[in-house]
Amino acid sequence: MDTVDALAASFALKDERRTGWQLRGVDDPESVAGHAWGVALLCLQYADEAGVDEARALRLAVVHDLAEAETGDVATRADADDQRVDGEEKVRRERAAMDDLAAPLSDDVRALWEEYEARETPAARFVKDMDLIDMCLQALVYERADRYAGDDGEQFDEYDDLDEFFATAEPRLRTDVGERLYATIRARYEDAK
Repeated sequence: MDTVDALAASFALKDERRTGWQLRGVDDPESVAGHAWGVALLCLQYADEAGVDEARALRLAVVHDLAEAETGDVATRADADDQRVDGEEKVRRERAAMDDLAAPLSDDVRALWEEYEARETPAARFVKDMDLIDMCLQALVYERADRYAGDDGEQFDEYDDLDEFFATAEPRLRTDVGERLYATIRARYEDAK
């Protein structure tokens, strides 16, 4: 694969719908690329407050879900027994996808993706929090716009409405900014229900 083909393959993110919203029956759910834009906007807004380099955070945000251009989006479920793809298998698939996609692109693309995946730097932990906050903010948007019918079927008995998205986000937050935003968004979501 050459650079143009890798970039063209990456554009699949513009059409790849976020699986978690589809599972919940959200009308016309966002794409993975739309999600990445939301994460980037949150990084732009809160990087200074979090004490991380804004440019670095933006670069991480742009590539954080790049592998999903090949693997598709795999939703994280609150109950580990409900995962559609085992965590180790998901990592294996995403690494293989990055072997294909990142090889013809600049070395920086793979390095940024690896940094994000490792979550060892303050910037990577911040971007992961913004990834989770974007999901919660999107749940608020869908709830307010009444884009969710609420009929989930038996596979979602444990969580009402879009509550599972908050349940999967909260325990994974690692920054003060992320925790503060989570509390604010969760309260507004509860008011919107």
